[in-house]
Amino acid sequence: MAEFNVDGRLKVKTFKANFKKAFGASLRVYTTTNCKTPADEEATLASLRAEGKKGGELTVGGNLRVGNFEKKIAELYGIGVQVANADNTKLADNDITLVAAGK
Repeated sequence: MAEFNVDGRLKVKTFKANFKKAFGASLRVYTTTNCKTPADEEATLASLRAEGKKGGELTVGGNLRVGNFEKKIAELYGIGVQVANADNTKLADNDITLVAAGK
C-alpha cells in the first residue's frame, strides 16, 4: 500500500510531487484553509503554517479518504489542500480513498 510522509520542511513543489508519486493524484496547495490563494511553489509547509498551528510530521496511507486528508492538513498546518484527479482537471470526491483519486 502507498504511504506518504508530510513534513514541515517540504517545499510546496516537493509536497505535490511526492503526493503524485505515492498516489497518482494531483494536489493543489493554498495559503489558507479557504483555498483562495495558491501557495508559492518554493515556500515550505512550515513557512505557510497558520498562527497557532503546530505543524510537524504526518504519515498518510493510501486508504485514507480524500476529505479526511484535506482536514488533517488543515488541522496540522492551517493551510488548504485539495486532491484532484491525475491530470488535475477535476477535484476528487471527498468520500473516495487517496489511491482511488489517482485512478
